[in-house]
Amino acid sequence: MMLFTEVRGLPVVLPAEAGPLGTVTSLTVDPASGTVSHLRIRGGRLRRETALAWDAVHTIGPTAVRLRAATAPDTVPPRHDLLGRRVLTEAGTEHGTVLDVAFAPETGRVLTVFTTRGEVPADRMLGLGDYALVVRAG
Repeated sequence: MMLFTEVRGLPVVLPAEAGPLGTVTSLTVDPASGTVSHLRIRGGRLRRETALAWDAVHTIGPTAVRLRAATAPDTVPPRHDLLGRRVLTEAGTEHGTVLDVAFAPETGRVLTVFTTRGEVPADRMLGLGDYALVVRAG
């Protein structure tokens, strides 16, 4: 298990390359599947923010994110960061703000969303937009 806050800022490297491609700025989540869909990176050889599909990730460790091979940037999905996002139930009841997210680095599967009002299991995520993460009431 890893936390989003542990991944943010890690260098992203390619096999047999000298320097980092960039650093992780955020992870994009697909609430419908409950998985990380993209890795957002910036800096290094990439001057602007770029999104790479999760499939390009080989391993994530405490010191770096390693990609499988040279990967073309993916179509950048809308930027809806989970960290700091307001959390609402489907009925509109406030459930705090997202502090962190636990996920399986091998698969990208989201395990738990940690909010200012407690933990929310990933299977309760319904949608994510500009305004809030919407979860099923528990």
